[in-house]
Amino acid sequence: MNAVKTTILMTVMMVLFLIVGSLLGGDTGLIIAFVFSLAINFGSYWFSDKIVLSMYRARRVSPEAAPELYGIVKNLAEKAMIPVPKVYIIENPTPNAFATGRNPENGAVAVTTGIMKILNRAELEGVIAHELSHIKNRDILVSTIAATLVGTITFIARMAGWAALFGGRDERDGNAFADLALIILAPLVAILIQLAISRSREFGADEGSALITGQPLALASALGKLSSANKNLPMKNADSASAHMFIVNPLSGKTFAKLFSTHPPAEDRINRLKKIDAGRR
Repeated sequence: MNAVKTTILMTVMMVLFLIVGSLLGGDTGLIIAFVFSLAINFGSYWFSDKIVLSMYRARRVSPEAAPELYGIVKNLAEKAMIPVPKVYIIENPTPNAFATGRNPENGAVAVTTGIMKILNRAELEGVIAHELSHIKNRDILVSTIAATLVGTITFIARMAGWAALFGGRDERDGNAFADLALIILAPLVAILIQLAISRSREFGADEGSALITGQPLALASALGKLSSANKNLPMKNADSASAHMFIVNPLSGKTFAKLFSTHPPAEDRINRLKKIDAGRR
């Protein structure tokens, strides 16, 4: 269902993209903006692992340096039937984790030192399996495509806004007000769709974790601990551009409207995992 929901949301995003391009940018403007946004976002996608790992000063560890953590990742990767990703540790007391990499062959999993202190082994396995699900499902690619469309829609809307401001539109045009509304609302709608896609992928990764480990309640317990800890001790060096990558929002100690969150509420995720566990009995 999460895959279906993501497909529907991506389709809606594409339709919005075509409408905005046709009404405001014209075919030429649409193509130029799309290529421009595609180049920027796929450049980021191609090097996303190096960028984000460097941003958080993640340190790659070997099987000898972190035998328990590496053993968990290796065992779960085999169960998920994907190549064993590179393993990183971030020196940070805030408990969290994320996955990156443009495909399963170039995947990486990073955990903070804080997460290894507050989770037991079963809970940590649930978190790692969640991140491996992101890698297996190529969620980085989905996020990049969504970001490309949002960037293009925003770019076209801004250009159309400048054109309208400097008299590029015929004031006698009866659709002027409709176009103005579209200029204002299109980027907002696109961002909301992007956030909905992100939340859908989180639900999907939670379900993937339950499937890999067979212990949905372990992840539910971990999410409860992580959500509470990140509210009390938000990650100081976390960046809003990469917040969606973490298993729980590292910025959750700040005020964010539920509508604009990259993550579903922890309570919703926990309840879903409890339903999955109940359905297994």
